[in-house]
Amino acid sequence: MRGLYNRIPRRHTTDNVRDINSIIAEYESLLKNIEAINAYYEKNTPVFFDELDSVRSIIKKSTDNKIAKKNKDNFFDEASGMLKDSLQALIEVYADGSKE
Repeated sequence: MRGLYNRIPRRHTTDNVRDINSIIAEYESLLKNIEAINAYYEKNTPVFFDELDSVRSIIKKSTDNKIAKKNKDNFFDEASGMLKDSLQALIEVYADGSKE
């Protein structure tokens, strides 16, 4: 999880949009694996899926050709910050994987 966290880009570029979308896909897969561990994690992971939907939506806005570069940068920065916050919260909920 920490590896995903450290890979989240902060600046809006075409490559970084591609990278963050890849990280989102990996994160979603990780969430599904964690959710399957036991009832505690199953109960505590839905909020993270909701956050991923919000991040995806904001990333999509950051690629809109009709908006100014500054707005694209702002959207991307907001989305990457949300993703980092979500991953950090997951690290705290997941802890060492032994909660039941």
